[in-house]
Amino acid sequence: MRKPLLSLIAVLALAGCATTPMGPAAPPPPPPADAPAAIPANIAAALSDSKRPAADMVRDENRLPGQTLAFAGVKPGAKVADLIPGGGYFTRILSKAVGPRGHVYAYVPDELTKLAKREPAVTAIARDPAYKNVSVILNTLPNFATPEKLDLVFTAQNYHDMHDKFMGPADLSVVNRQIFRALKPGGVYLVVDHSAEPGSGLRDTETLHRIDAEAVKREVTAAGFIFEGESRVLRDRSDTRKLSVFDPSIRGKTDQFIYKFRKPAGAR
Repeated sequence: MRKPLLSLIAVLALAGCATTPMGPAAPPPPPPADAPAAIPANIAAALSDSKRPAADMVRDENRLPGQTLAFAGVKPGAKVADLIPGGGYFTRILSKAVGPRGHVYAYVPDELTKLAKREPAVTAIARDPAYKNVSVILNTLPNFATPEKLDLVFTAQNYHDMHDKFMGPADLSVVNRQIFRALKPGGVYLVVDHSAEPGSGLRDTETLHRIDAEAVKREVTAAGFIFEGESRVLRDRSDTRKLSVFDPSIRGKTDQFIYKFRKPAGAR
């Protein structure tokens, strides 16, 4: 009687092997790279700031500042440089996100002020008591520096401009080294810009106002930074990358990369 019983046990064992995976269960797959990031409370509050212009808030849908700054890791008390702040779209958000213990240095290159022949727009923000943790620095790009060490240097849609004639053009090997020196060990350099075609290098910076993301990565890592990753929340596959970012059909909806670089913790 034992043989039929043993045969039945063997059949059941084989059936179990066919349906049960060997070893521990595989971990769940990570979320896709472009999954929405959770917005920390300090950044969410900054986006709801009643002093923000209505025109800025309308742009939030396309610029996704909450997810961008969450990826940058902006925390209360942080010391930040907004490099080439333009009208101050991000300056206001950063000001409220870092709070009263933090500070935002709006760094405006003298190359731009001489070209514009007017006071930088961001100066009005620094004068507003609601943004008293904002200071404006006017100096050339190769002389980039701040009064204290920084947790973050942030630049959005402007890295490509630094290669253009109206900026000198600036020597990015010098500029990026200066940014490296200005950051605390472990500090972050976040670059957001309009994507050019892969392999195009610097070809389109003057004409289409775009730059090849890999060219940015090469230049920034050459200054000593570690490439830490990319947020894909501003990627747009419908953008052919062949049109100027000012073309009405694509303006405000270009394919953009967000690259995060970090100064090594052991660097000085």
